[in-house]
Amino acid sequence: MPLIDMSLDRLKLYEGINPKPADFERFWESSLEELSLVPLQYELIESDFQTEFAKCYHMYFTGIDDARIHVKMVVPKSAIKKQAAILKFHGYKGNSGDWTSILSLASLGHCVFAMDVRGQGGYSEDVGGVIGNTVQGHIIRGLDNENPNKLFYRSVFLDTVQLAKIVQSFDFIDENRIGVTGWSQGGGLALACAALFPQIKKVATVYPFLSDYQRVWEMDLAQGAYEELRTYFRLFDPEHQRKDKVFEKLGYIDIQHLTSRINAEVHIGIGLMDTICPPSTQFAAFNKINAKRIFHIYPDFGHEGLPGHFDKIHQFFEDL
Repeated sequence: MPLIDMSLDRLKLYEGINPKPADFERFWESSLEELSLVPLQYELIESDFQTEFAKCYHMYFTGIDDARIHVKMVVPKSAIKKQAAILKFHGYKGNSGDWTSILSLASLGHCVFAMDVRGQGGYSEDVGGVIGNTVQGHIIRGLDNENPNKLFYRSVFLDTVQLAKIVQSFDFIDENRIGVTGWSQGGGLALACAALFPQIKKVATVYPFLSDYQRVWEMDLAQGAYEELRTYFRLFDPEHQRKDKVFEKLGYIDIQHLTSRINAEVHIGIGLMDTICPPSTQFAAFNKINAKRIFHIYPDFGHEGLPGHFDKIHQFFEDL
C-alpha cells in the first residue's frame, strides 16, 4: 500500500509535534468566561424553502465581538417529544450548503443546525461588519498581535459553543442529546465544539483540519488549505527567525490540544492518502481523546468523498 505519511501502526501512537502554550488551559477557560457574558440572542426567520416533513428557518445569533452568525435550522414536524439536535459545520471557505444537504439528518427526527463560519462562503458576519468572504489568511489572522485572543479561530471555536448553548436552551431540544458533525474544517470545528462544550454526546468528524500545524509544515504540505502558513513566513518572517514562536502561538488554536477535554463518543473517517490534512495530524487529535472512539480507515482515499461514509454517519446518529 502506498504511503504519504507514517504507517498505520505508527499513526495509532502519534502524539503530535506542534507546541502547546504553557497557559493553554487558562487561555480557553478565560475565553469561555468571556463568552458566558454574551447574551443568548437569536432571531428566527422562516425560509422560502420548506418541506412537508420539516420546517426550515434562518437563524441569526450574536457571537463573540458582536458578530452576527448565520445558521440554517431544520425542525421535523412529526416530533411529539423533545428532540435530539445535530450541529453541522462546513469545510474551509465553504458555507452551510443547500437545505437538502441537511434534510437527511433531519429525517432521523433530529433538529439540524448548519452554521456559516464567519467571513467564509455564507452569511455570517466577520468582525467589522463584513458579510461573506474574508477567508484568505484565517489561520494566520492575529499571529502578530501580542494578545492571542485576536486569533481568528478563537472566535470561530467560540461561535460553535455559543450555537450549542442556544440550541440547548430551546424547550423542544433534549439538552442531553446534542451531536456535532463536519468534514475537514467542519470536522475540526466539531471536535473543538465538543471539547469546549462537554455536554455534547456524539461527534462524527471526517479528516479534521486545524491540527498539528508544525507537522504539516515539516511534511512540506503547507499548500491548499494550509498555504497561508507559507505565505506568512514569506511575507513576515522570511528567515524563519520567529518560527518557534509562530507555531507556539498557533498552538492556542490547535485542536489536538483540546481533544482530551471531550466527553462525547467520537466517530472519525480518515483517508490515508490525504495530502490536505495529513493522517498524522488527524491522529494527533484522535489519539488524545479519552472518551469512547472509533475510526474508519480508507487506505486509498485522500481529502475527498469517502464511499459509504455519509451512511455510516447517518447510522451513528440514529440513536442520538
